[in-house]
Amino acid sequence: MLWRNILESIINLHIEHLPEGVYLATSDDIQGLVAQGRTLQETLEIAHDVARKLLESKTER
Repeated sequence: MLWRNILESIINLHIEHLPEGVYLATSDDIQGLVAQGRTLQETLEIAHDVARKLLESKTER
């Protein structure tokens, strides 16, 4: 599937540590990707899941 090939490539993320103590990840590569977590690792895992779901929904259309 196409989304599997895309996930194997690099997706650039913008990650900020917010004053509230959480991390926020967004991406210019995948429109709509926004992920928030308590730790950097958690934020990266959530971003990966969100990217997968967004790409899956695109291929279903």
